[in-house]
Amino acid sequence: MRIAISSKSGCGNTTVSTMLSQRLGYKLINFTFRQLAAEKNVEFWEFCRMAENDDSIDRELDSRQVEMAMAEENCVLGSRLAVWMLKEADLKVYLTASAHTRAMRVFKREGGSLEERIRETEGRDMHDSSRYKRIYGIDNSDTSVADLVIETDERTPEEIVDIIMDKVASLKS
Repeated sequence: MRIAISSKSGCGNTTVSTMLSQRLGYKLINFTFRQLAAEKNVEFWEFCRMAENDDSIDRELDSRQVEMAMAEENCVLGSRLAVWMLKEADLKVYLTASAHTRAMRVFKREGGSLEERIRETEGRDMHDSSRYKRIYGIDNSDTSVADLVIETDERTPEEIVDIIMDKVASLKS
């Protein structure tokens, strides 16, 4: 079973994907923009700016993720566009949270000032959405492609994984 999990930044995608893959014993595929930036030895925010004018960056990231997922019989692919890009996914999950909650989570993870994290989160959302629309024609706020949409503001990662596990069990039966 291939499971695709998508969200905007700060919704818990990495945490939930990791926990779910561990509970299922599936390979985790979570190759991120941050990892690609590090691989290319470019600072993350500079890499984000570069991606604004170089669609090959997104295309490389997304194609590598799909290739990794297709090489596995059972996996959890966690990425911004997993539910759109991994067309072969048996289950597509989209995580949502308010902009404030997402900024708070990024703030707790990365530090800095909350105001700065709110600005960065809103700016990143705007730039990401614009790029995805331009490159792929994808509206990353349209959750209709997902089999399961989970609002994460008031839920723990464990509760979110339990919801997904229930859905997985229903698909396997």
